[in-house]
Amino acid sequence: MKKVLVSVFAIIALAACNNDDNNIQNIDYSKLPQELPFSKLTTLNGVDIINGGFGSGATAHPTQKGEFYAITDRGPNVAYQNGIKILVPNFTPTIMHFKINAEGNIEVIKYIKLKNPSGQPITGLPNPVGMGSTGEIAYAADGSILGTDNYGLDSESIVAAPDGTFWVSDEYGPHIVHYNADGVELERISPIGVNTGTRKLPAVFGKRRPNRGMEGMCMTPDGKMLVGTMQSMMYVPTKALATNTTLTRIVTFDLATGQTKQYLYKQDGGASDSVCDITPISNTEFLVIERDGNFGSLGGLKKVYRINLSGASDVSGADLTAVDGLKINNKALEQCTWDEITTAGYKAVTKTLAVDLVAKIGYEHDKFEGIVYLGNNKLAVFNDDDFGVADDGNGNPKTKILPKTGKQDKGTMYIVDIQ
Repeated sequence: MKKVLVSVFAIIALAACNNDDNNIQNIDYSKLPQELPFSKLTTLNGVDIINGGFGSGATAHPTQKGEFYAITDRGPNVAYQNGIKILVPNFTPTIMHFKINAEGNIEVIKYIKLKNPSGQPITGLPNPVGMGSTGEIAYAADGSILGTDNYGLDSESIVAAPDGTFWVSDEYGPHIVHYNADGVELERISPIGVNTGTRKLPAVFGKRRPNRGMEGMCMTPDGKMLVGTMQSMMYVPTKALATNTTLTRIVTFDLATGQTKQYLYKQDGGASDSVCDITPISNTEFLVIERDGNFGSLGGLKKVYRINLSGASDVSGADLTAVDGLKINNKALEQCTWDEITTAGYKAVTKTLAVDLVAKIGYEHDKFEGIVYLGNNKLAVFNDDDFGVADDGNGNPKTKILPKTGKQDKGTMYIVDIQ
């Protein structure tokens, strides 16, 4: 495959997600930030759709210093009626494998397209009923209704495992999907009641909101556990009755046993804000993103918090098949106030501010979605550029423009210090 070179910064080493100070080498901050490699995907109604989108999630290579992976979501889209327009219906969610070469440039090693168990490329189309759907409708650019894909994925996070395979979570399902090194599906883990496989997440996760699934996921440094973050409050028991807009859930999945645990996370914002990617510091301490949908240069919320699962309560309950999960006084957790939850003896994860990107570096992107902890209190930061398009308000694409610079938004990598 042709290698793409982009000048970026002096050598850094992105190794396995741990706090080894040797993961950072001679970073030249004067050259940051830099755009990730991209090309033009297509032009639609005079709008250039870039072959970008890499930044919905990111992860370090588990053994090779200076290498990392970034992943797209389901593809370029805009809101339309009661669903979305998929602007390139045959787009396949894709992993990009990068390295920082000896000259300090980003070098694309390869693209890995995600595939179904038969080895055929998947799409970003929604799943059918019973396979992870919550009623999403996909339209083509001309407004006609598109079909579904049993193996479709709105991928949002990625983990590179030491054995060369990948774990990916998404906003459908929510699914946690295991892919081999070539991107072929090996296993799909979904909530109880979703017909995709034998190993399961608790049934309550089937009540995720449309486009608000498992936005972040990482693996603990010991390689034993996946840790997933839901993007925001779920509709438990129903959209009308879920009232605690700052409550979201974290789920852990033991890779050996399939056992799960659930923890509560208290957002600063509300139901319209997002808890995005998560990256580990240790087996119990993590960094998570909180963001809103505004551009940072227009006062948007773009923060990273340190959280710790130690001391937090497992709120799984005794019956993992219960679609409303654990209840307090016959109310689902999303119906309870934080005072009610505390009074019942349950503790959320602890959190402290690690960095405010707007205050720290004047971060101007809206979709701050990928982070990788590099050790030595250094953090790699990625944004989802939405393939360079935005919604014009009438269900059509327009060029996504950064208000501060007036340029088309493109996926960009930053390195920041954290507290």
